[in-house]
Amino acid sequence: MRKVARASGASESSALPAAPSRAIWRGLAPWLALVGFLAVPPFVWPQSWLLAYLAQSATMIVFALSYNLLLGETGLLSFGHAGYAGLGALVAAQVFNRIGVPLVLLPLVGGLGGALCGVLFGFIATRRAGTAFAMITLGLGELVVAAAWALPDWFGGEAGVAIDRASGARLGNWSFGPAREAYALIALWCLLASAAMLALSRTPFMRLANAVRDNPARAAAIGCYPRRIRYGVVVLSAFFAGIAGTLGLINIELVSTESVGMMRSGAVLIATVIGGTAAFFGPVAGAIVLTFFSAAVASVTRAWLFYLGLFFVVVVVASPDGLAGFVERHAARLATHGWRRCRAAYLWGVAAALLWSAAVMLAVQWAYAAQFGVDDGAGFNVAGLPLPMAASPVWFGVAVFMLAALGALAARYTSRARARVDVRSSSTQTAGSSQ
Repeated sequence: MRKVARASGASESSALPAAPSRAIWRGLAPWLALVGFLAVPPFVWPQSWLLAYLAQSATMIVFALSYNLLLGETGLLSFGHAGYAGLGALVAAQVFNRIGVPLVLLPLVGGLGGALCGVLFGFIATRRAGTAFAMITLGLGELVVAAAWALPDWFGGEAGVAIDRASGARLGNWSFGPAREAYALIALWCLLASAAMLALSRTPFMRLANAVRDNPARAAAIGCYPRRIRYGVVVLSAFFAGIAGTLGLINIELVSTESVGMMRSGAVLIATVIGGTAAFFGPVAGAIVLTFFSAAVASVTRAWLFYLGLFFVVVVVASPDGLAGFVERHAARLATHGWRRCRAAYLWGVAAALLWSAAVMLAVQWAYAAQFGVDDGAGFNVAGLPLPMAASPVWFGVAVFMLAALGALAARYTSRARARVDVRSSSTQTAGSSQ
């Protein structure tokens, strides 16, 4: 008996380190995925369009994470967040052209410029919370856009403010003129800013911001000042937004009035909500998806805004906590039931999603081609395959109906397969409790 006890104790002690190591790998997995996404593709496919896409993704990642400091951590909905990014980039461009700061340190200059704007605008906006805060940021964003057009000497007017990134101080043999060298700098700053925001999210200050988000009355009762907390978060968020705007400046060597417009503020809101505000890496996923739509899908079809809006609606309805929450729920489901039990449900679900997507793409592409014409940049194709415009609309209608019907049938089988998994798990739990 003692030998058995010793053996069991030894086996249990040998199994103890497995849980911490698994938790460490779970924490490192998103970072490894992000590093792989930024570092591996340029070595495998060194095309210029890929570097441009990755640079836009890295910029949007920092921008979305900075916005999530407001929306996810503090519960502040802002409609003018692009103002901090655009003004920070504008300050960085002016300083670079007039003083000649090294390009490596230029994102830090842009961050300080964004933080100064946050000090000014945050003092006004944080006087109220909730819907009032959102409306104040909307008004401040419109004021920034109006000022951009009214002060052409500072904002550059329609032409914007341009820089020559190769004219700055060199870093060894790197002049940052080639796109590959500039992208390396952008990717490095993306990782540094992301790590800094992760460390910031785990500080006691951000825990107070979470308390202000959840219950400001109780937070005030324990001695903190909700307005001061919101004000500090706005300044910090503006700092990282300025870094994001400067990364975009390094990429395209231009900052224009569009950088402070409402379209950019709406884009970062969409990216953050798509990815999910509850998880730190949720906005990262949302930023990658948004850049995919605006860069890859936009190069194929002019209906990319329609597809982006439809995807946004589907995510909000089907998974209000974003893609991060969706992945977390299904990972827990697979861990509980196993892949064999859930295999049929997932296969039927993927089939339903593909069939419905094909039906939507066919209908939308035909409608755009019929409205704008093939020669006007609305080439009628689905997944790169051209389809004849001369075909009768009736046949297109029949094809769309058949695809939608098959998708509905696949969705029905998906629900049945999920029901079987739930019944089996409940019966297993009942048998275990009875024993």
